[in-house]
Order: sequence, then C-alpha cells, then structure tokens
Amino acid sequence: MTSEITLFVNPTAGRGRGARAAQPAASALRDAGFSVRTVLGEDADDALRRAREAVACGTGALIAVGGDGMMSLALQAVAGTDTPLGAVAVGTGNDFARALGLPIRDPAAAGRLAAEVLKAGTARDIDLGRAGGRWFGSVLASGFDSRVNDRGNRMRLVGGRFKYDLAILAELAAFRPIPYRVRLDGGPVREIEATLIAVGNGSTYGGGMRICADAVMDDGLFDVTVVGDCSRTTLLRVFPQVYRGTHLGHPAVGVHRVSSIELAAAGTTAYADGEPLGPLPLTATCVPAAVRVLAP
Repeated sequence: MTSEITLFVNPTAGRGRGARAAQPAASALRDAGFSVRTVLGEDADDALRRAREAVACGTGALIAVGGDGMMSLALQAVAGTDTPLGAVAVGTGNDFARALGLPIRDPAAAGRLAAEVLKAGTARDIDLGRAGGRWFGSVLASGFDSRVNDRGNRMRLVGGRFKYDLAILAELAAFRPIPYRVRLDGGPVREIEATLIAVGNGSTYGGGMRICADAVMDDGLFDVTVVGDCSRTTLLRVFPQVYRGTHLGHPAVGVHRVSSIELAAAGTTAYADGEPLGPLPLTATCVPAAVRVLAP
C-alpha cells in the first residue's frame, strides 16, 4: 500500500466547512505517517477527472471531504477498483458516512479513523447501486421524496434539514399518487399507484431520514420501500415516523428485498445520494462488494 493519500475536497460543502475540514483531516493523516495531497476541481467534471487520475496513479486511498454530493462523486472514481474510499463528512446530509458509522462533522476524528483502518488493513467491502450509468451508495428516491428534493434544491434562503421540511409541506399541498410500473428481480411488471418508491443500499436519506431503515450495505440486496396510495392526512402522520424508521410498520408501507428493480413513472425524476439521476424509467442493480471503505 502506498503511503500517499488523496483528499478529495469540496470547498463549498456545508457552507464552507469542506475547506476548513481538510486541514485537520490532513494533519491527522500526516501524524499517522501518511503523505497527503489534495484534489480540487474547477467544477464537478474536472474534480471527477482529477480523482480518477489519482486512483489510476495508485493513491493509497481517496478520502472525500464534504457531504453526500462529494461522496457520490468519489464513488464514480473508486467503484470497481481496489482503491479504498474514506469520508470526512462535513456536509448537510452525510447519509453515506452515517450508514457506515463514521464521525460526522469531526474531521480530525474522521482522519484518525481512516488512518487506523489503513494501517490495520481492515477496509470493508460494501455493495453499491448502479443505475443510469452511475453508482450510488445510499438511497435512490422517486416520487414524493424526489419532488421534495426538486423543490428543496430550488430554495436559496434556508438551508439544512429545515429546507426539506418546508419543501415537504409545500409538496403536500399539490401531491397526487403516482402511477408506477415496477418489475422486481426480472419478474412480472406490476402497475401500482404509490406515493413514493425508495431503493435503499443504505438506510437513510435527507440527513437521517430512515426511509429504508433495515437496509444492510453488504448483503447483496436493496431494501425497496414502497409507500402506497394514501391521503395527505395519512402521509402527514406517517412521514414524521421516517426519522425513527417506525413507518415500516404502517399498513400503507411495504418493503421488498431484491437485487434489481425496474421503475417507470411519467414526469418523475429519480435522485440517488441526493443528486439528480434523471427521469424514469430506469433500472437499478445492486452490485455486491463494489467498493472498499475505510470504516469500522
């Protein structure tokens, strides 16, 4: 293993926390005996190109500094390679790091943990989702939740989870159930009306909302949460339960464990790891042991 580590930094993550977090994380890695180089990009495409170059040149690890958007970008560089991925989670959501039990908004602790795992040689292999030519680590969202994401991303005057709480209230006023066509593991096509369908490799999205609460990241399967056709009143009662994961016991909610899913619904955008993936239809596949992570 090379002793050179690459920090993949989003300087704007968490309203500037990304840039501030790089220094204590780098110091922790250097104190452990690693040399550290930093990769920045002029934009997402340039950053990804530079990250892929670091992986191709044999960096000992790629450690993303930022939020879930930065983790998503880093996954595109390391998935399917032997290069381990670490996380210094200082963004708004941090769902990928949360699912792995990594420190949140503590860059020095995250750097120390990454160094410990590297020295011990105990990096973990976890699954990833693959859809629309992109890898994802946490949750693919479609339906009410993706429309909330659309609206939340348009909000500029508020930030954090509060932004998405406001977006939820706004979307509730206009929401109608969505007609889906769904195929699970190559089986028959099912036509259903649903409020949302979330495909979970990890358990949470939106900064800790446990939409796929029982998802395990190394079992070779997605947990697919289907919230069926329900009234606004029912949705208002059920949706707050997502923060605890207790919504899975509601009769309007079903869970399927599958290795692949095909989704189609007119006028519906899919999001993966909080990033827009594109309009449905799409097919998502769970790829076992697709990436090595610096996690306990």
